[in-house]
Amino acid sequence: MRSVENSRPASTLVRGRWVFTGAGGGDPTLDEGAVLIEGGTVRQTGSFRSLKESHPQALVLGSDRYAVMPGLINSHQRSLGATTMQHGIEDAAVEAWSFTMARKRPADVYLATLASAAAMLRSGVTTVVEAYNGDGRADQYASRVSRSLDAYAQSGMRAAVAAGFKTSGFLVSGVGEDRRFLERLSPALQALALHRIPEGDAMGEDEYFGLMADLHQRYQRHSRVGLWFGAPGPQWVSDSFLQRSAALAEEWGIGLHTSVNETICEMLHGHQFYGASTMGHLERLEVLSERFSVANAAWLDRSEMEVIARNGVSVTHNPSANLRLGSGVAPVDAMLEHGINVALGTAGVTLNDDDDFFAELRLAQSLRGEPGTRPTLVSAKRNWQLATAGGSALFRRGGALGRLAPGAAADLVLIDLERITAPWVAPEVDPLELVLRRARVGDVHTVLVSGDVVLEHGNPTRFDDREVAGALADALTETPYEAAAAEVVDELLPHVLDWYDGQDTPSLQPWGRPKNSQ
Repeated sequence: MRSVENSRPASTLVRGRWVFTGAGGGDPTLDEGAVLIEGGTVRQTGSFRSLKESHPQALVLGSDRYAVMPGLINSHQRSLGATTMQHGIEDAAVEAWSFTMARKRPADVYLATLASAAAMLRSGVTTVVEAYNGDGRADQYASRVSRSLDAYAQSGMRAAVAAGFKTSGFLVSGVGEDRRFLERLSPALQALALHRIPEGDAMGEDEYFGLMADLHQRYQRHSRVGLWFGAPGPQWVSDSFLQRSAALAEEWGIGLHTSVNETICEMLHGHQFYGASTMGHLERLEVLSERFSVANAAWLDRSEMEVIARNGVSVTHNPSANLRLGSGVAPVDAMLEHGINVALGTAGVTLNDDDDFFAELRLAQSLRGEPGTRPTLVSAKRNWQLATAGGSALFRRGGALGRLAPGAAADLVLIDLERITAPWVAPEVDPLELVLRRARVGDVHTVLVSGDVVLEHGNPTRFDDREVAGALADALTETPYEAAAAEVVDELLPHVLDWYDGQDTPSLQPWGRPKNSQ
């Protein structure tokens, strides 16, 4: 395949044995098809032969060895650089796992983001929501968010960096709960715990909104990357923080992304602190809209689904993270039945610890069925909607992302079929089902974003990911281990777990449908 360097050709034909144009009912699979790209936009789809005859001067990418599909959309990611397991942080329930993050050596945000971008591009992901949560002084925070945006701009991907920080709950969740938690500790443990609470020079809410305004001004005209608001969760911030975020998101025309009801403790938090469900409380605050999206949502009840559907909120399903951290399985089928837009994400915590988005697709599909002698299984194509149309709707881009049709963005993935089809494939097999069931990271050959080649021969074209990995490893090696922070974790973690264990837990019933229901 011919290399595309710095200049974009006037027109490009991307061809394949199969061209998967999208997940909608009217989006066909084209045999021996092609996609005509001009000016970073899809102009036409059809047979390769006819398009080549009508556009003889077009640069041709691909061959009948490849399948072509729209770029995938990862709607919730955390760019860690090295995974939590590589930092020696074992999987645990979210409340314990997040508390132990103090053990992690801080990674350079620019290098970590580029490393994550390389992994996603190799997995066919062209668009991402980066959930960034930080702390420290305002100037430090602004620098890190800016470096994340710069790294995505360098990668060539589309990205929304949803930046947020905790305004409360540095020990346990809930406004004012840190004080109550401290009262239960001995004086010696109280002294240790105070190290977890930000000091006087730490960023406050007013400083946060000021720097967000500055960052928005800097990046609002960028064609591929942008800034969103990203509260880590309602239990970690004040109501006024969410209301200010929602008002500015509406004014600036950007998104607001957060996490809701990831665990049973988070579900209980709503009723304990708000006197209503979390989503019900957010509706009362008038912060919900189509630009509002929530991640995880493993513990939604049906009344909350009605709130989400009524307000046009999108949900990002993170199946690997929810399983690894003991949260359970999100009720995706019930959400879809309520008319909720559902997207797919990895959260930087995938089942194989490798950010393989194809594996995440398959896991999401395998988890979406009700038990019984005749389980309600779904096709790979229906589940593929989460990573294409679902992500596009979350970005409020309609049909501009996640499909290959005239007027859509020219975000495409070329997948090498050699391994996927070896040693044989029955001619009657649905090619899309075949590719979605068998594709993996090593099969992605080329990725285009807005018609620009950003991955070729499985390697990023805009940065050397081997140099990035080497620099990241060197930096982490030179970063001293914070033994004092680890000591605080070891001493306080049993008390944190006791705190959450003290919550009243209702009788739990799995999602399901009565046998006689239709």
